[in-house]
Amino acid sequence: MEVDYHFNNSVLMFKPEKYLDERGFFAETYNLKELKKLGVQTTFVQDNYSFSRSKNVFRGLHFQNAPHAQAKLIRVLSGSILDIVVDLRKESGTYLSHRMFTLSKRNFKQIYIPLGFAHGFLTLSSNTEILYKTSDYYYPDLEKTLSWEDESLNIKLPVKKTDLIISEKDRNAMSIDQLIED
Repeated sequence: MEVDYHFNNSVLMFKPEKYLDERGFFAETYNLKELKKLGVQTTFVQDNYSFSRSKNVFRGLHFQNAPHAQAKLIRVLSGSILDIVVDLRKESGTYLSHRMFTLSKRNFKQIYIPLGFAHGFLTLSSNTEILYKTSDYYYPDLEKTLSWEDESLNIKLPVKKTDLIISEKDRNAMSIDQLIED
């Protein structure tokens, strides 16, 4: 299994092994024992499925507050995304920095995002389907949305803002200053 570590070995991007034959392939996309070997101690309790009809759909940057913060394991079933994670762990040396990863059906990569990160994605193709696991259930009252436009994050999307398809909730996301005050 190919593994790339980010944010001081907290965020992992990896590619499960495919076992090919004349029929197609088989792959283990989730194996708790193998993830534990990589240092992931998370138990997942919920699967979520996201479908975006169009290219340039932006969702995020979402996170859930304690005591129900969520770690995530994300993979793309069809299409492709630019996945964005922002470190919100105040004690971290990478606090408020971000990384972007391309995940697609073609490259077959997955990303593990631990507790303490905001997460979002931009669809790079139409008809994009994403399946992701979470370590806790969804609690609407604890969900927060951080603005990708906050200048201090310095997130540069590969598309004009006017071309984004974005929900009202995500359009009205909080700034870093609002997050710190919260």
